Amino acid sequence: MTKEILTIRQMCDTYNVTPRTLRFYESKELLFPAREGQKRLFSKRDRARLKLILRGKRFGFSLEEIRQLLDLYHIGDQQHTQLSRTYEIGRERLADMEQRHEELGLAIDDLREQLKWGENMITANAKPNKAAE
Repeated sequence: MTKEILTIRQMCDTYNVTPRTLRFYESKELLFPAREGQKRLFSKRDRARLKLILRGKRFGFSLEEIRQLLDLYHIGDQQHTQLSRTYEIGRERLADMEQRHEELGLAIDDLREQLKWGENMITANAKPNKAAE
């Protein structure tokens, strides 16, 4: 295979995904590999789309949001609409992630306090038992 075209195995190795993942993205019309018999052949465009899909998933975008954003590429406005919409969704995701981060930080602090209390209780209860021996 040339560097321009990758097989499904090469895609899996390069992007650390499974063949099932690639077939799933194809079924959701996110990727459009060429076919040569049973072989799926992925172009440079497919690789770029997969990078965007994986990044979108990491940032919490739904597959439907990702598909819609990828489809905006062909509007013909030098990707202005695509970039604007991606930016808008990205800002929403960032706000959500920051909120969850703050809530998680509070939960961690609370759990640490509870564990410290539990440790003190265990220590306090263990001392009388040793004295009774």
